[in-house]
Amino acid sequence: MPQSKKHLRDPDKTKIRIMAAATAEFAKMGLGGARVDVIAARAKVQKRMMYHYFGNKETLYRTVLEEAYSKFRAAEAALEIENDPPLQALKRLMEFTWNYYLENPEFISLVSTENLHKAKYLKKSPRLELLNKDFVKRMELLLSRGVKAGVFRPHLDAVQVLIALAGLAYHYLTNQHTGEIVYGRSLMTIEARQARLSFNIEVITHALCQPEALIVMREAA
Repeated sequence: MPQSKKHLRDPDKTKIRIMAAATAEFAKMGLGGARVDVIAARAKVQKRMMYHYFGNKETLYRTVLEEAYSKFRAAEAALEIENDPPLQALKRLMEFTWNYYLENPEFISLVSTENLHKAKYLKKSPRLELLNKDFVKRMELLLSRGVKAGVFRPHLDAVQVLIALAGLAYHYLTNQHTGEIVYGRSLMTIEARQARLSFNIEVITHALCQPEALIVMREAA
């Protein structure tokens, strides 16, 4: 391989390794507990290389947050729910959100950490503002289609719907360990997870749907 091409590719590979190592460290230890030397060791780079690419630990942390949200929103957009009937689109979105949280616990940890910092670092990210505008717009369009189809109630607030949709999954998963003690049952068996997802979908659809649409749903079940 020509030496010039090798050098062109190395920076990208190095950044990818640093980001992967930083994501794991910040998710496990939070911003305050994360150590730059641990991240460098995991990424197999010298600390000076990290500072060269990212400036400081806080900038690296913000970049990790941006990338985590970007991946989530990209996967969500890839569902193309605008091509589904409104009720089916809503169910697919809820299933996706639940499964994404389950399969990406680091995302949950990063979000929880940033909430402890009162979103101090996300507020500095214009990239996140753009991502979330598209996210809200998709729900507004979905609700509008549902109203026109006679499925959803009118005058629903897209932001409130999104908070409810995410919150039903997020709270359950972030409190799974204490929840098992409080409620005296296992919350993370396959059966328990499926029951929770079914319950979440039922709660949201009953909150959003017109009474007539609910009758049709029951008859079709």
